[in-house]
Amino acid sequence: MKQLMTEYHKSHLNRTNQLIHYVCVPLIFWSISAALWTLKLPLVINAAIVMTSLLMLYYLLKSIKVFATMLLFTLACLAINYGLESMGLPLLWIAVVVFVLAWIGQFIGHHIEGKKPSFFQDLQFLLIGPAWVVFKFFNIRL
Repeated sequence: MKQLMTEYHKSHLNRTNQLIHYVCVPLIFWSISAALWTLKLPLVINAAIVMTSLLMLYYLLKSIKVFATMLLFTLACLAINYGLESMGLPLLWIAVVVFVLAWIGQFIGHHIEGKKPSFFQDLQFLLIGPAWVVFKFFNIRL
């Protein structure tokens, strides 16, 4: 995990790009969980529960510390989904708009950085990005 985070960091050295990532990556993560939340499945409530369970397994296999940290972040996202749905808000549409705007922000950040997003190199970085942001933002060491 340390090697993956170090490699991810190489495309995120510019302070402005980092600040954009601190906002946009969590929003993208949340928006995906929110969109999946709206896909109801028998026996498991919804697709967000299934996908985040698989994601937590990935993190657990990589690092206990990353797993524990991302579990807290993921549970917060799922709680937000539950709350917004309970208020009767159009969760899917909110998620789609947030997803699109946050990705626009990400590409602006990478334009400023002058480097391509890491996931162009390896799709695994789509899973590393959220952990990198949480660890970097809260100054958590691996």
